[in-house]
Amino acid sequence: MTTPKYSVIKSLTVHFYASLFIVQKLSHHLKNTMPQHPVWLVDASIYVFRPWFIRQPITLDREGNPINAVLGFLRFVYNLLQTEQPQQIAFAFDISLQTSTRKAIYPDYKANRTPAPDSLKKQFQLCRDFLDTLGIVQAASPHFEADDVIGTWAKQQRDNGQACMIISGDKDLAQLVAERDIWWDYGKRTPLPPGGVKKEFGVWPAQIPDQLALAGDEADNIPGIPGVGMSTAAKLLQKFSSVEILLSRIPEIGLMKTRGAKRLQALVEEHQATVRLARQLTGIYCDVPDIPTVLQRKPKDLVKLQSLCEQLGLTEQQVKLWAAV
Repeated sequence: MTTPKYSVIKSLTVHFYASLFIVQKLSHHLKNTMPQHPVWLVDASIYVFRPWFIRQPITLDREGNPINAVLGFLRFVYNLLQTEQPQQIAFAFDISLQTSTRKAIYPDYKANRTPAPDSLKKQFQLCRDFLDTLGIVQAASPHFEADDVIGTWAKQQRDNGQACMIISGDKDLAQLVAERDIWWDYGKRTPLPPGGVKKEFGVWPAQIPDQLALAGDEADNIPGIPGVGMSTAAKLLQKFSSVEILLSRIPEIGLMKTRGAKRLQALVEEHQATVRLARQLTGIYCDVPDIPTVLQRKPKDLVKLQSLCEQLGLTEQQVKLWAAV
């Protein structure tokens, strides 16, 4: 089960150059759409989960704990910092689903997800510790999700006149994209400004919570209207703008020039309560308390960085790379 330790620099070399062309191409695409010096807000968890699920040969730290997810996350962070040179950046994590405000509203929220094993929880903590050593802001809330932390930061930054780069593979966060903002699943998809979100999902960013409330969200175990998918939900919102307006004008659904309009009207009529419940879950809360509000990077803690790199089995050369990033 144990294999020779893979160095971070080797992983960086293989994976970085494999994706560098894509990242540079997408970054070039941003030049004409991205404002100068945006604040980068990163939905960290997905970039930890992705290497965790790859199930590549297991790499262990000096204490015998698996660290594949950590190394994968560090590749992502290294690429982002080296390629984009963000002046302000912050990472949001999830720490407790069971105490989430959404779980209190709907006990079956995300009930389809298996709890993270202890080995993965330890890797999440190592990722957070590594960011701390680099002087990078990272935060989590016991009662709100990473989406809400990012939403709070985005609201704060807009109040300060700053544009935001929202880095996530979760379409839910596209609802935060305002006029000068961009949603980007970094290195995977095309960066999307508001018009790009509309083209990709069929609705404007502010309508995404309504779209998910109508169609449901299987990934989060959020119920929707049976038989209504994202495309049909988009058509409804193109006519009625929001769930609230839609539910106040249900008889007009049957008059729409769309196939099965009468049946669709009956479905919406029958499942109004479900839609209202779902809408409480799909919106992002933008007033999370007790999280950092200053997102400027601090000086690195080189002593702790050295210690953590040793724990991960990194060489002195690799420590120097991180110290210089």
